[in-house]
Amino acid sequence: MTDMSKKGLKPSQDGPDLAPRAPKSLLDLDTALVELKEFAHPTLPSEEISTFDVDNRVLREPLLSLINVPAHDNSAMDGYAICAEDLGVPEKVLKVTQRIPAGTHGAPIQKGEAARIFTGAPIPNGACAVVAQEDCTALQGDFVQINSLVLKGQSIRRAGEDIAKGVVVIEEGSRLNPASLGIAASLGYGQLCVSQVPKVALFSTGDELVMPGDVAPDQMGMGKIYNSNRFFLKTLLIRAGCSVTDLGNIADNFEQTKRSLQLAAQDHDLILTSGGVSVGEEDHIKPSVMALGVLHQWALNIKPGKPFAYGRINRVAGSFKAQNHGGTRFEHEYAHFMGLPGNPVSSYMTFVLLVQPFLAYLQGQSLVQYRHVPMRANFEWPKADRRREFLRVRQNEHGSLDLFTNQSSGVLSSVVWGDGVVDNPPNTSIKRGEWVNFIAFESWLK
Repeated sequence: MTDMSKKGLKPSQDGPDLAPRAPKSLLDLDTALVELKEFAHPTLPSEEISTFDVDNRVLREPLLSLINVPAHDNSAMDGYAICAEDLGVPEKVLKVTQRIPAGTHGAPIQKGEAARIFTGAPIPNGACAVVAQEDCTALQGDFVQINSLVLKGQSIRRAGEDIAKGVVVIEEGSRLNPASLGIAASLGYGQLCVSQVPKVALFSTGDELVMPGDVAPDQMGMGKIYNSNRFFLKTLLIRAGCSVTDLGNIADNFEQTKRSLQLAAQDHDLILTSGGVSVGEEDHIKPSVMALGVLHQWALNIKPGKPFAYGRINRVAGSFKAQNHGGTRFEHEYAHFMGLPGNPVSSYMTFVLLVQPFLAYLQGQSLVQYRHVPMRANFEWPKADRRREFLRVRQNEHGSLDLFTNQSSGVLSSVVWGDGVVDNPPNTSIKRGEWVNFIAFESWLK
């Protein structure tokens, strides 16, 4: 845990207080992540939601099993349940005394008897194994011949072998997935306690930006570009479990930028912007946030993605606050703010590296971790950079990594072409054949 007193941060019931960071050397990514985890407290409120509707939500209470799964010994296949005394007898012929479909319970059986049983049906008392129907021959007069060697316990699923009564099946702080929903349903949970969905306001800045569809490519004015960031950021936010309000593109104007931020702060948990966090004369995000709250700005020691900002924007006293189950949804006096760089690759990388973990912690997710996989480089990277680099690469058919030729922060095609990045430490060159740390985009998007 970071020593907050050394950074002018004081813990409070409403999360750590912020102090603007004085200009210093570039901030280490891991340090920034530790701070963002602190700033994500307190987490969002929880709510009870139908198990049908909690995919990708974060569980806020441990999921405890109140039953055994399966609840009873049952057949793993269609076949015949037989007794221990009839095991190991070649071509044994048994009397079929009953039929046990799934959902019913049969009577006890004894030596010389067999029960026709179906997958999932409870094992009758006295039976110790199930013989698959393909290993049997049905005979006239309700008799069956066992044609294979049968072992005790064969094809029986024991009570509690999947989940034992009383154990915690899914830990609090876990992000739920389709398998989680199936487990919860198998335990009888019709509702689950999960974090509320983060409400995120998204907008871009820049007079040069044009929405696709508004202007045909052959009619684009000089210096104009299509707004790509708005599209992938909205999609990434939705995949991160958020409800997104797309506020479009804000003109490069201080008063309009400030007004848009102030309005968005009233009924959103986070305001996310793309562009306008550098030091140019037309970058109005920084002064607007400072006028409305506090900006704890960073210049990160990563490439791409150096410009990044975190801050808070105060809500207006007495403003509208959405109601939730009789209480106030927005209990804090501020909305979180995060500003991403305008270059598309920088914006994409700072989102997955910083915004996505922050949103996970805000929802109460206990662990946010990306898997580094050692792989060999099929390229040369002779020029070491002082920053920690994230090089766009793609796995090839030989099990090594190819490098995208143009690693510029404006080349979004490198992310489309690649399937991950090499996490390259500062001041580190790479020789062909060396081991590097690979992170698949897929691991981020999960």
